[in-house]
Amino acid sequence: MRIPLQLFTIGGDGVGRSARARVTCRYKCGEACWHEPGNTSDNEYFRDVARTALSRRTVLRGSAGAVLAVGATSLLAACGDDGATSSGAPSTGSGSGPVDGMKFDIVTPNTDDALRVPNGYDQKVVIRWGDPVVPGAPEFDFENQTADAQSKQFGFNNDFAGLIPIAGHDGSFYLVVNQEYTSEEFMFHGYKEKEPTEEQARISMAAHGITVLEVKASGKDGSLTPVVGPRNRRITASTPFRLTGPAAGTDFVKTTADRAGNAIAGTIANCSGGITPWGTMLSGEENYNNYFSNTSKVTDKAAAAHLKRYGFEDDADYHQWGKFETRFDLAKDPNEANRFGYVVEVDPTDPNGTPLKHSALGRLKHESATIHVVKDGPNAGAVVAYTGDDEKFEYIYKFVSSRKIKEGDTRHNMGILTEGTLYVASFSSDKPVTTDDAAGSGTWHKLMTVAADGSAQSHIKGMTAAEVAVFTREAADKAGATKMDRPEDIEPHPVTGKVYCALTNNDDRGVDGEEGPTAANPRNENKSGQILEMTDDHAGESFTWDLLLVAGDPKAADTYYGGFDKEKVSPISCPDNVAFDPHGNLWISTDGNALKSNDGLFAVALEGERRGETKQFLTVPRGAETCGPIIDEKRVIVCVQHPGEEDDYSADRPFSHWPDGGNAQPRPSVVAVWRKGGGAVGM
Repeated sequence: MRIPLQLFTIGGDGVGRSARARVTCRYKCGEACWHEPGNTSDNEYFRDVARTALSRRTVLRGSAGAVLAVGATSLLAACGDDGATSSGAPSTGSGSGPVDGMKFDIVTPNTDDALRVPNGYDQKVVIRWGDPVVPGAPEFDFENQTADAQSKQFGFNNDFAGLIPIAGHDGSFYLVVNQEYTSEEFMFHGYKEKEPTEEQARISMAAHGITVLEVKASGKDGSLTPVVGPRNRRITASTPFRLTGPAAGTDFVKTTADRAGNAIAGTIANCSGGITPWGTMLSGEENYNNYFSNTSKVTDKAAAAHLKRYGFEDDADYHQWGKFETRFDLAKDPNEANRFGYVVEVDPTDPNGTPLKHSALGRLKHESATIHVVKDGPNAGAVVAYTGDDEKFEYIYKFVSSRKIKEGDTRHNMGILTEGTLYVASFSSDKPVTTDDAAGSGTWHKLMTVAADGSAQSHIKGMTAAEVAVFTREAADKAGATKMDRPEDIEPHPVTGKVYCALTNNDDRGVDGEEGPTAANPRNENKSGQILEMTDDHAGESFTWDLLLVAGDPKAADTYYGGFDKEKVSPISCPDNVAFDPHGNLWISTDGNALKSNDGLFAVALEGERRGETKQFLTVPRGAETCGPIIDEKRVIVCVQHPGEEDDYSADRPFSHWPDGGNAQPRPSVVAVWRKGGGAVGM
């Protein structure tokens, strides 16, 4: 029996575990956190660098390093700080005053059924689940939903959001939004778990995918108004896609409906994403495994092993689409599973174009894909795409293109992610495992290289390039990558080029024989996650790293806020998405706050004496997750995902009535926040 090891407390009743509801886990990831981790590899690298020695500083200060390395349970509250420092550690201090972009009143933790913003700020919903998107779409009617209507309306559970200016139209933008997953218990009255009607299943299929929506910025405030017109598009679980890269045309992706192996129906489980310099949207397909039925009926041993490595299990299928479309029944079309798990690229300027799935970036559970352009040297103009595999003990990847950007040539640039080299990261350190002075170096290991003519070379012994592209996790296992604590959004800083990765949590670390603390993942049963900061040789194969934040209760000894005075920070837990404001500050949204508060959005200073200062800008309604943050000079945009999604509640017994209030059903929505009377955010 697994007995949770609580590493910190903020109350007297077992607080400290992620607060994500189990019903969310059912529909979002097939209860991945309740199953054994899929990564059972035992790379030699881990045994070499997962040190458990304790430094004198760690012992003297009573820091969580002592708890983490030996698995003790006695150190639960904050310990005193004797003021000692060590070489390379940021000095603790409160600084001289708030940094630009962070001059706002802190929003205090709460459990309100409302979106709370700082004093002096206003807010307005941009679009809600079911609102019309394309011409001819009907108004939303919760009691009379249809698949045809949903295919023209804003989808469910919005995650990533991006704003792309519309050329030649000042104040007009494409708002591109992922619709990650559906939780049918909260969409339909009287829903029976795992027993959808065909119409309910098809409504759910239509509620997935991506929305492209024209929005018009107000000249008076930071609000955005949807424009229902010809620029808009709904991409669903049935929209045609074209597969590119080494996987395309191989036997691994050929199906009954697509014998050529390059035309895929739909995108699902679209989590976070990114905006490219050439004006397209990238979207990561993440928890697609829980949309498929009859895993146990796949008799081919190799195929069954691949499915297991990606978390496919019979009891994970809470959507039951396979009852109505055979492509989601693995007993009838096992290769369909290999056609999801890619980075998707959509050109919002072409509402009739065929979006792409890029297998050169590997197949995994992509949280996102974000872009850095190499500025100098022989690789100037090359693109580096960073992506994380969002599951416990999975890896961090990057793709370095060989094709260079041509400004203004969208057709050329949409091929950039088809040519180049895919890498996976390993992390090492010569320091003991600790939470407050964690730093080290790292190596990018080549997995495969794709040439301009489409030919591909595998760098993994015993695997072809096609196998690396489709079974990327297994290739990364062989490369000796470092198991991480749920790598989610990874984004390069637009000015410094440093790369920031949200590692959300991992309560399986060090439990029941699972790998224990490592330098970059320094806590057993990690409930609150950390933010990793990498200084990367972007086109090269080496980097250095440190931990900017080790999240959780600031009073707990096993937390770290960049060296800033922990008595003067907002508590943050379970970082998920990251973004940057115009002043260079890091902004973090959370998912599953383990600190007895609703999830929120936080700003973090990165430089100078206030490095690590963390301030909460907003909280989302109860039961909701904060997603898709955009921070520009005039406004902050967030996607409020799954409001009211809590165990023992449903559409028949709502836990939330946000955003419409009264007795209304909760509706996932995109919200804009701005300063009253105008003025820049955070100033």
